[in-house]
Amino acid sequence: MALKVKKSTLPDAGKGLFTTTPIKKGERIVEYLGEIIDWKEYERRVAKDEDGYLFFVNKKHCIDAFNTPQHVARYANDAQGLSKVKGLKNNSVYETEGNRCFIIAKKDIAKNEEIFVSYTKEYWDCIRYNIKLKKGKTSKPKTKK
Repeated sequence: MALKVKKSTLPDAGKGLFTTTPIKKGERIVEYLGEIIDWKEYERRVAKDEDGYLFFVNKKHCIDAFNTPQHVARYANDAQGLSKVKGLKNNSVYETEGNRCFIIAKKDIAKNEEIFVSYTKEYWDCIRYNIKLKKGKTSKPKTKK
C-alpha cells in the first residue's frame, strides 16, 4: 500500500494520510504502530502534554505513536471530528487483532483520497470537555445512562 502524508483536507487538522493507489473495500491499509506502553505510563505522558496519538488496546497494552512520526497511521484523521467538511465521511475503520491494530477500508477508496477513520464519539466528547476546561468552563461531560 502506497501512502503519503500531506496537509489534510479538514480545516485545522494539520497533516492527513492519503493513498497514492486505489484501495478496495476490506483491504488493510496500514498497521497502527508506535511505542507499547501501559495506561499508567500514558497518564504520566498526558500530564506532561506528550500525548495525542494513542490507540488503546487494553490497560496493559497501548500503542503510543506520539514519538514515532515515521509510523504514518497516526496521520489518519476523523472526518466527524471538530472540523467537518460537507461530503467528507470516514472511509475506514480500526480493527484489532490480538494486541495489534490496523486501519481497514470500509469502502473502495480512490487514488489520492484522504484516509478517514472514526476516533469514536467518546473521544470527541473528551476533547470538547478539555477545550472547555482550557477556556475556564468546567462543567462535567454528559454521559449516557
